[in-house]
Amino acid sequence: MNLLVKVLVMIGSSASIGFGMWHFFVPKAWKWYSYIDINATELVAAVRAINVFFSLSLVLFGILNILFVYGGKSNRYSIVVMLAATCILWVTRLVFQIIYPQGSMSPVLQYGMLSAFIIVSLCYIISLYIMASQKIAG
Repeated sequence: MNLLVKVLVMIGSSASIGFGMWHFFVPKAWKWYSYIDINATELVAAVRAINVFFSLSLVLFGILNILFVYGGKSNRYSIVVMLAATCILWVTRLVFQIIYPQGSMSPVLQYGMLSAFIIVSLCYIISLYIMASQKIAG
């Protein structure tokens, strides 16, 4: 396994896990539900479910990428597939930050998020490129 891939996946995965863990607490920290009508209980439940699903997905993608790259039991195909799925996830988030920026109340927050999403996306994209372009032994 390429050392650069291992380092980049560890950086990207650590960030994914961190963002996922942090996102479990975002609704309370940013008082999401105060913006929703108190009578819209199904909307609150839907927002909560989506946030938990999203947060858990980030944590699981991060853990799985680490296990696939560092575990020694994965083949090149499984690593490429996992990295491709993770790239799609992070590039989508990056595009959304560019088109519909969050954190616009503070330029530091807005561009800090953009920078973080660029870095994480690049970690996974570069890893995917290296893994996909490796010659198959045999």
